[in-house]
Amino acid sequence: MTKKQAAVPVKVRRRYRLEDGTVVPGVTTVTGLLSKPSLVRWANKLGLEGIDASCVTEQSARIGTLAHAMIRASLLGEPFDMENADPAELSQAEEAFRCFLRWRERHSLRPVHCERSSVSEVLRYGGTPDCYCILDGEPVLLDFKTGKRIYDEYFVQLAAYARLLREQGYPVRELRVLRLGRAEEDCEERGVTEQEGWFRLFENLLNIYYLRKDLGWRS
Repeated sequence: MTKKQAAVPVKVRRRYRLEDGTVVPGVTTVTGLLSKPSLVRWANKLGLEGIDASCVTEQSARIGTLAHAMIRASLLGEPFDMENADPAELSQAEEAFRCFLRWRERHSLRPVHCERSSVSEVLRYGGTPDCYCILDGEPVLLDFKTGKRIYDEYFVQLAAYARLLREQGYPVRELRVLRLGRAEEDCEERGVTEQEGWFRLFENLLNIYYLRKDLGWRS
């Protein structure tokens, strides 16, 4: 993978709109309503150690964005150009990317869509899944993570993305999360084929989102 002059990719917060221009929430905004006690404990632990959790989170996000850009370029056969990335962050992102390449060697993967945004006119939400592909002969929604573990909430997100794809006529046989660590033994994957329960959870969160909005809820 070559590196040429280019700007480092920046994670852009997308705005989703219905055909009439109405702004609707994204999947991650809706799932953000879920309680995350493990995140609170982690931030508290860092605080006791004198470490600013927000700085660690921002750095992890940059590394994740870099890794996603590498993977997307690889899947689509596009050049990957980096110049302004922090060398230490780029090195960690490259470790995650190499983990992806090792995983891909063991599978047959044909990407159909990568990071393509869409909106549900019926349910009024939008989303941008990482990769919809034909994986080992099956239509799979694939999500790449660079964190420490695979959390259940990821499948709530994926079920919501799968609903968007089905509204466009694309079947989804499985929801799969691939966690890319910084060493071969630190990578893992988890997939689910039963999607109804995960989507019902998302749908309830979506109802809560709109109820709070109607009430003028202030966070």
